[in-house]
Amino acid sequence: MYQPRILTIQDISCFGKCSLTVALPIISAMGVETVILPTAVLSTHTGGFKNFTFRDLTEDIKPVTDHWKAENIDFNGIYTGYLGSFEQLRLVGEIFDSFGGFKLVDPVMADNGKLYTGFTPEFALGMAKLCSKADYIVPNITEASFMLGREYPGVCTPAIARDFLPRLLELGCGTAVLTGVVENDRQGVVAYDGRDYTEYYSDNLDAKFHGTGDVWASAFCGAVALKKDLYTSLRIAVDFTVSCIRRSIGDDEHRYGVRFEESIGELAGMVSAGPSGRNKKEKAKYRFL
Repeated sequence: MYQPRILTIQDISCFGKCSLTVALPIISAMGVETVILPTAVLSTHTGGFKNFTFRDLTEDIKPVTDHWKAENIDFNGIYTGYLGSFEQLRLVGEIFDSFGGFKLVDPVMADNGKLYTGFTPEFALGMAKLCSKADYIVPNITEASFMLGREYPGVCTPAIARDFLPRLLELGCGTAVLTGVVENDRQGVVAYDGRDYTEYYSDNLDAKFHGTGDVWASAFCGAVALKKDLYTSLRIAVDFTVSCIRRSIGDDEHRYGVRFEESIGELAGMVSAGPSGRNKKEKAKYRFL
């Protein structure tokens, strides 16, 4: 029986639900073998915590991948999240060239119009270069603005998304997905593959939690690895993320991350559903040809 194998490259926050501690269980729960390559180890994630510890693992990346090459280990896809330096960008570019499968880049570096601490506009251009090697990129509107050198537009509407997405494809990627797109009282994603715009929305919940972007990207990666079509992959990722947020609203003790563990059972059901779950009405509502 076919079981895809995914490599995910990002940091480990020992406490806090983000990066590898989110990607590994979510993608694995979808029935996809998940191999990890940690880029750093932190005692907690950086959102809302002080005096966290940090150990850079950049020097371990090449010896690990050299061993994999010697063992003839390969992958059906590679998914990258938070990368913390130009050297890590360079090494990941080499990994993309050396191993098979689709390449998915989540350019985690900015939100709400600002770069995260430690990142620069020059780093954003380096991330854009890595995106040129990707089959899928999944930035938010802030990250897209910095990679394209465009003014941050604020709230990302469907019209703004359709303006930005062709420019993102010019970076060289195969399909670009903008997350955090707001349409009236709904929020979702819009994707463009050079031919069609595909979008999917759910309720715009009045809640903010750390790590929801990692939850979304991980579920999307798992769906792509399972060879779901683009619409279905977007739907699974959005619906799962919304379910996780709903379970976390009102739980002030978990502002550091969503209670995704309680929605894993729903995720399995989403994956085993039909090829897209889309009827004609949904197609007219969500897809622009």
